[in-house]
Amino acid sequence: MRPYRIGAGAGYAGDRIDPAVELAERGELDALVFECLAERTIALAQLRRRADPAQGYDPLLAARLRAVLPACLQQGTTIVTNMGAANPLAAGHAALAVARELKLPRLRVAVVLGDDVLDWVRQHDAPLLDSADTVRSLGDRLISANAYLGADALLPALATGADLVITGRVADPSLFLAPLMQHFGWAADDWTLLGKGLAVGHLLECAAQVSGGYLADPGRVDVPDLHRVGFPLAEVDADGGVVITKLPGTGGRVDRLSCTAQLLYEVEDPAAYLQADVTGDFSSVRFTELGEDRLRVDGASGHARPEQLKVSLGYSDGFIGEGQISYAGPGARARGELALEILRHRLAYDGLLPSLAGCEHRAELIGVNAMHGAALGVDREPYEVRVRLAVRCATRAQAERVGQEVEALYLNGPAAGGGVTQSVREVVAVASTLIPRSAVQTRVEVLEWTA
Repeated sequence: MRPYRIGAGAGYAGDRIDPAVELAERGELDALVFECLAERTIALAQLRRRADPAQGYDPLLAARLRAVLPACLQQGTTIVTNMGAANPLAAGHAALAVARELKLPRLRVAVVLGDDVLDWVRQHDAPLLDSADTVRSLGDRLISANAYLGADALLPALATGADLVITGRVADPSLFLAPLMQHFGWAADDWTLLGKGLAVGHLLECAAQVSGGYLADPGRVDVPDLHRVGFPLAEVDADGGVVITKLPGTGGRVDRLSCTAQLLYEVEDPAAYLQADVTGDFSSVRFTELGEDRLRVDGASGHARPEQLKVSLGYSDGFIGEGQISYAGPGARARGELALEILRHRLAYDGLLPSLAGCEHRAELIGVNAMHGAALGVDREPYEVRVRLAVRCATRAQAERVGQEVEALYLNGPAAGGGVTQSVREVVAVASTLIPRSAVQTRVEVLEWTA
């Protein structure tokens, strides 16, 4: 049996599209996976769905599908994605609309439903992870609750022969593991094979991070042609052996360093990486460089999967009002510090912004102390600085006043300030809990288009 070729089409919601097009057209792929859902992303998507029941899926879904569907259909490449976010069924219908728009001959979409467990969570007061509180403490601020589904939820969708599988919240590596399980017939309790497949998914899930993205440090770690970095793909054998590579002629690098950095990414315990399908064991993973941009991965294993599923909770946590203004030339730092001092007084000034006094805030000079605090910025005099004030507020109206106070520095502050920007954003915070697997009921709905 020839190796199964599976590629990464995206590593987050705002990722580039052109590297995925290259994979679709030149990768000779069996499957192309778009992983586009972070923990906050789905909570924000739930807010969009509240505002418009037809929305709530990834805003770039149509653009991505327009770019890759023709090539994937022609070559028989299955697309798997979590771009369904908070509204997978609407995403499925949006995919059919793209097929009609492009006059494609056909499209079968399998939509995986069941990750939304908000009703169950509201009825059962589960403890929050990393907190002494429970879900009930979030009260009416709770926006969303989505369980991390595993590959077992995707297998029935793949079994329909779908050209496109759309999900909501699924454990990121499971998007890659499910096609491997379906193709090779791996058993759901073969922990060693599932551990190997988990390693494949974990290495690919962040796309360019394993092919040189987020790695470059000029003069120390050089990454060629990062402006056109190629997204990675894996060649996987039936026994779980895998080679990580990328398309010839694309930028980036696939080597021991890039793969080691990604293997350890977000892994608390390499010997017990808890995922929905398997507890991965990466402690004995070995990398062997086979040639330019080709790396063999051996030694991954696994143990029985956890008894519970993780749930990502999104909740409202107020608003952040922000304002920025720049100062340049001689004395720029002193003028920036004076601006911050003025703003501190304004925030505490009785009768003007009394409800903001004492709020959580950041007052900093970008270019001096914004990243690592004051200690590292005292020994240099910058030519330019940018004042930034950000305050967490209870209401949007309060948050708006923050930027207004910064703008007022134009005529009521130090000399020669300019380039003011203001912004207000609602804070959607994230917490986590665990629920029994029995609380999650998944199903698949098949949608079809035929010209």
